[in-house]
Amino acid sequence: MAAAAGRTHMVRDFNHFITCYLCRGYLIKPTTVTECLHTFCKSCIVQHFEESNDCPKCGIQVHETNPLDMLRLDNTLEEIIFKLVPGLREKEEEQELEFWRTNQRSESIHADSFVRVGLPDGDAEDGGDEDYHRSDPQIAICLDCLRNTAQTDESTVTDLMKRFIRCSSRVTVGTIKKFLSLKLKLPSSYELDVLCNGEIMGRDHTLEFIYMTRWRLHADNTYPMVLEYRPRIDFG
Repeated sequence: MAAAAGRTHMVRDFNHFITCYLCRGYLIKPTTVTECLHTFCKSCIVQHFEESNDCPKCGIQVHETNPLDMLRLDNTLEEIIFKLVPGLREKEEEQELEFWRTNQRSESIHADSFVRVGLPDGDAEDGGDEDYHRSDPQIAICLDCLRNTAQTDESTVTDLMKRFIRCSSRVTVGTIKKFLSLKLKLPSSYELDVLCNGEIMGRDHTLEFIYMTRWRLHADNTYPMVLEYRPRIDFG
């Protein structure tokens, strides 16, 4: 319950603002469509965009080819929801930890062959004394250069010397792009696409989210998770 101006409010009084239009549950990782400002659970809206490029609430076309680029996490709203709904944060964190405890397979490549990557403040250095968010669930990934003969500047984007990365499962695609730009010595204006199973990933997607919704669902996929990168293609 919440009190304001001498009046007591129940959590249900705010449900209209903090529940997802798609699943009807409390918003988990609330994600806003920048074109119309409607907000959904991250997993709900991403799954919806697998079938449609339109906003499920208002019907506006979000993007002709890649609506995932038009999504933004709303961390402020997430904090408000966690404050309004007792125990929700703890429940979600426990479910996340349980997932990684039960689903993370043993790594087929020795740990010493992995570069460690931190969250945005620890921009992807090899070694050093940073803790790399080791208290977070960890994930191992392989970064492969996706060759495309149609790209005239293909030589600019090459293979990494060390393709295997170990990092927090909360690292985003945006951080992976920063890591790639640093290692490949790309200009700050140079844009990359990062793909999983041939699908372009949004910059706010976490590795945990990609693993659960894109990678582990394919029975033939092995561990570590493979992400591909290439020069951004403008579909104009």
